[in-house]
Amino acid sequence: MFSYAGRTATPVAQPLPTRIGGFGGAEGLAAYIRAEGITHLIDATHPFAARMSRNAITACAATGTPLLAFERPAWVATDADRWTRVPTTEAAVRALPDDPSRVFLAIGKQTLDAFATKPQHHYLLRLVDPPEAPLPLPRATAIIAKGPFTAEGDEALLRDHAITHVVAKNAGGSGADAKLAAARTLGLPVILIDRPTLPPRETAGSVERVMAWLDAHSTRRGV
Repeated sequence: MFSYAGRTATPVAQPLPTRIGGFGGAEGLAAYIRAEGITHLIDATHPFAARMSRNAITACAATGTPLLAFERPAWVATDADRWTRVPTTEAAVRALPDDPSRVFLAIGKQTLDAFATKPQHHYLLRLVDPPEAPLPLPRATAIIAKGPFTAEGDEALLRDHAITHVVAKNAGGSGADAKLAAARTLGLPVILIDRPTLPPRETAGSVERVMAWLDAHSTRRGV
């Protein structure tokens, strides 16, 4: 069974039975695990979907269900990067300059409100789906696009919009690092938001390790 949170209008189709939408918190997920006879749970959510991950930890503890987090390795700065690491979105807002700047806000749509406290900047947003309501930022340009993106394409994007700063979440992996490579080439400062802290859990960094975990934990799969 494959579960999508329902955050995007057209999620990628999967060759598995698929459901879309929330479970109703940890208690709802635990009830679903029991009702469906789920024997193992793999948390493959976005590294910043902390609430869903915490719900999975709680629900698996309540039901005695083995849990594995499929977690992409975090990005690590090179000597050529100009990163400022911050712990939260609010800290990223504070790290932006006071003088009007042009900011590529590569953080999705969930936490845009925080940047309204610095309305002097022009923000470039890249969203998967068109916004359903007016953007909370008075000076903003939204581009609707779905990755993967290339370093060359993102370099052209940053140049075309005269971007001076990049704000991103440390999602990790190779599917969304093009903007960091582009910022490195252009010598732009990057404000990188660290991942939220979660309770201890078993993790795997590759599909191969996930499959090995399944093989080691069960001869019967209801994941």
